[in-house]
Amino acid sequence: MDIDALRAQTPGCAHRLHLNNAGAALLAQPTLDAMTGHLRLEAEMGGYEAADAAQDAVASTYAGLADLVGGTADEIALFDNATHAWSAAFYSIPLARGDRILTGCAEYGSNVLAYLQVAQRTGAELVVVPNDRFGQLDTTALAELVDDRTKVIGVSHVPTSGGLVNPAAEIGRIARDAGALFLLDATQSVGQFPVDADSLGADLITGTGRKFLRGPRGTGFLWVRSAALDRLDPYVAEIRSATWDGRDGFTWVDGARRFESWENSYVNILGLGAAVTQALDLGLDAIGERTSLLGARLRDGLERLPRVSTHDLGQRRCAIVTASVEGVPAADVAAQLARSGVNVTTTVPAHTQFDARRAVHPLVRLSPHYYNTEAEVDRAISLVGVIAA
Repeated sequence: MDIDALRAQTPGCAHRLHLNNAGAALLAQPTLDAMTGHLRLEAEMGGYEAADAAQDAVASTYAGLADLVGGTADEIALFDNATHAWSAAFYSIPLARGDRILTGCAEYGSNVLAYLQVAQRTGAELVVVPNDRFGQLDTTALAELVDDRTKVIGVSHVPTSGGLVNPAAEIGRIARDAGALFLLDATQSVGQFPVDADSLGADLITGTGRKFLRGPRGTGFLWVRSAALDRLDPYVAEIRSATWDGRDGFTWVDGARRFESWENSYVNILGLGAAVTQALDLGLDAIGERTSLLGARLRDGLERLPRVSTHDLGQRRCAIVTASVEGVPAADVAAQLARSGVNVTTTVPAHTQFDARRAVHPLVRLSPHYYNTEAEVDRAISLVGVIAA
């Protein structure tokens, strides 16, 4: 991986130390070129006509996302964000009184609200699986809680609030043995390290373009295992997702496109496709190795600072690092880093409601990516040390 070359084609690297890749990563020049080129085409020939002209590139976006998660292009649906993708999956799972939804303590806040809403509407039961001694989802407890009432196990692969990587493959095995659907929110993991649907045993995977995939904001996707389609009832029917039979009925279109709506931002789709192509060309194994090393370097350096603590859970940890400075509010730490040209963000208790039981949030969240350098990581550590002094 030629880091200098990658930085040279990332305009933001010239003037910012960007450690907010878990929020939105810096776009690379090929992604910018794909987007501006199509926007110019829309201006010159019309939106519909430009979309027709770009059909091969659009098809490549579906194929690239399928390669990314180990599926096929007809198992991919595109959305304008990951929450809509996740909602399209979850709200399509038929649930009734007495059915059970199992999730973990690291589940994303919007997902939790959806679970609660559906539980209130249907009488289904939401069960939160406890963490094990490492702070990750306790798979032994999960296996004991799963029964024939369990219809779906929904888990965030990596939480928004820390560097934990949940044991998704073991969760998938338990779900498969129980006959329950496994819905994996891979928003923070896809693009950061390999996410393979078969290895993880997932039935549904959702992700976003803007984070570690380095795509544009306003992009998301859903992967649906073909074998799971008959167990799902899409909650929106429209002209993209279904075909009218000419009388009083309709049929769903084939594959995952039944979850889509007709109108799209093709500028964003082509940008997402370019970003996915770059990730695949670099190799997710190589990306995962580098992001893990940078995250560990950052976490270890922060832990050595006086009055600084890190708060990431799990046996396996990724490039997301959460920290606190004794006596300094997280928002103030983030603001001081911003004044030094360093992009970070803070965690919010309401974004991982069950994790809020730890009473450590808000925290400073730092998230390097492969195009960051070791020198940048060390500079961030040094700046936090100055704040803590």
